[in-house]
Amino acid sequence: MAKKGEGWRPESFREMALERLRTCMHIGKLCAELGVSPNTLKRWRKEAAARHEALPVAVQPPGETLEQENRRLKRALAEKVLEVDFLTGALQRIEARRRQNIASGARAFTPRSGE
Repeated sequence: MAKKGEGWRPESFREMALERLRTCMHIGKLCAELGVSPNTLKRWRKEAAARHEALPVAVQPPGETLEQENRRLKRALAEKVLEVDFLTGALQRIEARRRQNIASGARAFTPRSGE
């Protein structure tokens, strides 16, 4: 569990734990990560329900439908895939150049920018 620093409050920790619980797929792992027992987490969930507090819901931009959000997320994923492909290709070219330099006996490092 994270160290208790300045501004740490039990209520904020509970809120964070309940938020994480909402999206968690494995409660046991979450409890181990947070350093609380499963019974404590269940008690906090029951107390929140008794106070009629809804568990926090992911914030969705106003007016955005699920279809719009899906399109937006697919676009963002496609951009990240392109970035990964570009960087993978660049790293492969650098590695190939290094292998050629090593085979020819040249220096095996990439020159610094600006030199």
